[in-house]
Amino acid sequence: MLKKLKQQKAFHLMLIPSIVLVFIYSYLPLYGMIIAFQDYNPGLGFSSPWVGMENFEHVFRQPNFIRTIWNTLYMSFFKLIGGVVVPVIFALLLNEVGRTLMKRTFQTLVYIPNFLSWVIMAGIMVDILSAEGIVNSFLGLLGMEPISFLGNPSLFPWTMIISDIWKGFGFGTVVYLAALTSIDPGLYEAALIDGAKRWKQTIYITLPLLAPTIILMTVLALGNILNAGFDQIYNLYSPVVYETGDIIDTYVYRLGIQQAQYSVGAAVGFFKSIVSCILVILSYVLAYRVAGYRIF
Repeated sequence: MLKKLKQQKAFHLMLIPSIVLVFIYSYLPLYGMIIAFQDYNPGLGFSSPWVGMENFEHVFRQPNFIRTIWNTLYMSFFKLIGGVVVPVIFALLLNEVGRTLMKRTFQTLVYIPNFLSWVIMAGIMVDILSAEGIVNSFLGLLGMEPISFLGNPSLFPWTMIISDIWKGFGFGTVVYLAALTSIDPGLYEAALIDGAKRWKQTIYITLPLLAPTIILMTVLALGNILNAGFDQIYNLYSPVVYETGDIIDTYVYRLGIQQAQYSVGAAVGFFKSIVSCILVILSYVLAYRVAGYRIF
């Protein structure tokens, strides 16, 4: 153990600044989670009356809380699936482009949205999806009625799922393109000699060799299954779509900040943190066993 630690000394030294920052901004504030077990009063502070598990019992009796868990898992699941499938397909298609300039141009264009915050993206989406926006204007040319993408409870989750995939698939594309460059060209040459066309080469060479990277990206994403995208939902949802668009993070925000139910909001946040911690640990264990991934 000491020998291995000595060999990896440089890596651990590089981690020190990050560890200090994480400790200050992520671990020290954990003491404030004590209010989840109190009837918190800002005037009394952490000396507020102790109520034990009453806040958790109150939360789990709320039908809205169960609904937000379902909404979170529903959107997160399809964002996860789309966030893997779309980048893989696009990377495979982009890898077939022979002209380097065109290839780099498309790669840059799809990567740009990843650098934009959801505040900016929300403004763009509102303009695009409004009644007078580009999408509904095009539908009007086809003789169709305008569609309320952000005001229809049944359409809102899928609007969030598709827009999230659109914003983030550029990063996944870069990852998979990097993995494609590591494949030995000799394998394709041998397959070509045996009469295998591009489709057969993709099925029997590219995808099997790309599978470890796909599995790794999927498994690591499992740790964020309860993070359905607070920034995105908060900037685009409204009370009209709470039934299908409200997630755990927005629910906590409304309870804890807007309605000043600090203890109840902390209880919901504490529950989410425990489940997320378990999922993160599980995802890294699976990543190590399935794809051989480890930090050091």
